[in-house]
Amino acid sequence: MTDAVLSMNEVVKSFRRTTVLDRCSFAIERGSVTALVGSNGAGKSTLMSLAVGLLSPDTGTIEVLGKSVGQRGISPGLSYLAQHKPLYPHFTVAEMLRFGRNTNVHWDDAYAAEIVDAAGISVSARVKMLSPGHRTRVALAVALGRRPEVLLLDEPLADLDPVARRAVARTLMRDAAENGTTIVLSSHVLSELVDVADRLLLLREGRIRLDGELDAITAEHYLLVGNPDSEPFVEDGVIVAEAFGSGAAVFVVRGTRPHTTAPGWTVEDATLDDVVLAHLGSAVAA
Repeated sequence: MTDAVLSMNEVVKSFRRTTVLDRCSFAIERGSVTALVGSNGAGKSTLMSLAVGLLSPDTGTIEVLGKSVGQRGISPGLSYLAQHKPLYPHFTVAEMLRFGRNTNVHWDDAYAAEIVDAAGISVSARVKMLSPGHRTRVALAVALGRRPEVLLLDEPLADLDPVARRAVARTLMRDAAENGTTIVLSSHVLSELVDVADRLLLLREGRIRLDGELDAITAEHYLLVGNPDSEPFVEDGVIVAEAFGSGAAVFVVRGTRPHTTAPGWTVEDATLDDVVLAHLGSAVAA
């Protein structure tokens, strides 16, 4: 990858005796929209906190926009929206946007106001009175008002109803398309991100287990479906997960599709859900 805007190399981060990231390495390409997926507690928030300099790695290196991440403050080209979407509850929306303007060297007042206005949010409303969806869009307006090159979003769609989720996703897709913003969104629910992202990072046991374009990752896998009392034939691949039920066995395989199968077995396309659940260690529904 020649144009990485965010990268980690062999990063280790532990808290007391628990290792959260274990030699974690990846590189995110400029202009991509990347879904960072992992189970609850997998280390997604820790990874993002390291990327913005809120935490320091025990070992390893982190670079954002070609510079090493330190504790000198967040990079001017980076915006980060934490999972709890920090806003001042007693501020009005107008005061929140003014706060963004007064605390950022680079600030696009018109763009931030446009995001709020498009959501039908009154600038005189107090943040604490807003719905979760409207609070998310105000927080997003503050994050995007910086006109960042890289935007990190930790669980941005959590606790939103489907209408609000769709509206926020539309804002992100438009920003990526029109401004070329590199976006990284974390979630433990793949379905929240699949319509927004074009790339996937899957975090498990402290390391990145899958890294690539969504279609390419799905194409690298297939399903073997057959009789649970017989052995499947895997010609060139590795069984990632297996499940049994409804009289059939289902194996998720990573590798080249076989030219022939054992009697009673068929090859089927894997969905992205199949692949992600397999690599996260969950059972694949038969």
